[in-house]
Amino acid sequence: MTTSAFAAGAYGAAQSLARPGAPKPAQGMAQGLTAPGGFTGFLQQSLDSVAQSGAQADRAALSAATGKANVVDVVTAVAESETALQTLVAVRDRVISAYEEIMRMPI
Repeated sequence: MTTSAFAAGAYGAAQSLARPGAPKPAQGMAQGLTAPGGFTGFLQQSLDSVAQSGAQADRAALSAATGKANVVDVVTAVAESETALQTLVAVRDRVISAYEEIMRMPI
């Protein structure tokens, strides 16, 4: 699922909540989190993508060590893997920050 498809799904869910007779927000959120194309699926897909990028960089490095790959390909693969990992860490930091903010809210 692409980010734009995920955003479109979230927008559609928000619209359905605004309609009369729509499920309660907590119920809608729980369904969205556990649905196959929901937030959990999006996170799993993102983690898989980062893992694949790292594996590709490892394969390129091994190929370069045996003399079968171009150094430019290795540098490109490592840079892509590094960028994916940095993005994942930034998202993780934002999620933790949002969680901490929610926990500080008075009830």
